Amino acid sequence: MSAPSISLPGDPPGGRRAVAVWSIGVAVYFVAVIFRTSLGVAGLDAADRFHVNASALSTFSILQLLVYAGMQIPVGLLVDRLGTKKVLAIGVVLFTAGQLGFAFSPSYGMALASRALLGCGDAMTFISVLRLGNRWFPVRRGPLIAQLAGLVGMAGNLVSTLVLARLLHGIGWTAAFAGSALAGVVVLVLLLLFLKDHPEGHEPEPVSHRGAAYVRRQIAASWREPGTRLGLWVHFTTQFPAMVFLLLWGLPFLVEAQGLSRAAAGELLTLVVLSNMAIGLVYGQIVARHHGARLPLALGTVGATAVLWATTLAWPGERAPMGLLVVLCAVLGACGPASMIGFDFARPANPPERQGTASGITNMGGFIASMTTLFAIGVLLDATGDDYTVAFSAVFVLQALGVSQILRLRGRAARRERERLVASRVETVHVPA
Repeated sequence: MSAPSISLPGDPPGGRRAVAVWSIGVAVYFVAVIFRTSLGVAGLDAADRFHVNASALSTFSILQLLVYAGMQIPVGLLVDRLGTKKVLAIGVVLFTAGQLGFAFSPSYGMALASRALLGCGDAMTFISVLRLGNRWFPVRRGPLIAQLAGLVGMAGNLVSTLVLARLLHGIGWTAAFAGSALAGVVVLVLLLLFLKDHPEGHEPEPVSHRGAAYVRRQIAASWREPGTRLGLWVHFTTQFPAMVFLLLWGLPFLVEAQGLSRAAAGELLTLVVLSNMAIGLVYGQIVARHHGARLPLALGTVGATAVLWATTLAWPGERAPMGLLVVLCAVLGACGPASMIGFDFARPANPPERQGTASGITNMGGFIASMTTLFAIGVLLDATGDDYTVAFSAVFVLQALGVSQILRLRGRAARRERERLVASRVETVHVPA
């Protein structure tokens, strides 16, 4: 089914001003992703610096993701209530303080607290950027704008892989992390000076009652929509294999289990990011033009990821061939764009005043899956004497759970979306000229 080309009543116009304002929000997300993924290139260094084992090392990322996932619904409610600019500003202050604290942490406990603070600020960025795109661009541009935001975020991952990793081994831990924190100050100034929540004449409808009852209604109404729940499970099932690989366990797997040098492992991590950016553009264009392609793209990505992981882990001999690792990393690059499809189920299922809340619910999915898998891999590595084959098999368990929920919800979500589409067309026809 092709995406509808109609313009809904009150649709924002887009244009150069929209691109300029949205770019500031995306710059904030870009910096947040640099800080979020900085541990991925510093995992082995962190283990040496704080004298911790695999389980304790995974706790860094688990705590960060626990805070991130736990903040998603509160952040969604805050975005719906306070607007994008205020929430983004709070987020920048928190994740910059977290990155700076991580630079100077003298102990494992202080470093954990810094990563938690970073995760709290990071949690406020992506939903805000999605809301900013919805407020400044026409509805039909939604899938592409969301994929572009994800692409810019992956560029932040690329900076971690290529730049921060070199700084870390060149100027040292404290200077590298403290220096990177300056990027947070820069985007905060840009945000405060130039960002606006919405174009003139497109102010959101005022809501008179915003107490506890309002919060419960927002969450309950969003959750009742099958599209919101389907979006959560699509995000859950697609995102976490690449997130786990990039955030923490990819570098140790490639160096310790596959015998690669750090330089070669870094190149493969870079390949994941580059693949993500290229595939994100393709997925965004396909979904914008053919909404019926959403589920096949998501499930196809899950299937390809499972096959490549199974082949890599089951490869006879001590190490998989480089060609297979290259293909694995290229396919992992599709996980991020596929996870963005989850928002393309939640967006049409909810009215504008619930977009932040629905996006928060959806965005919890992949991070809950990532957190669970990070923990499982760390525990299994310690329990099996660093057997990566056993440890990474945890990926298949969560994929099976996610696919079962997607198949359960897809019919109800499709019927509900058709009903909303018909209703919006009727409203558009009756809008007075």
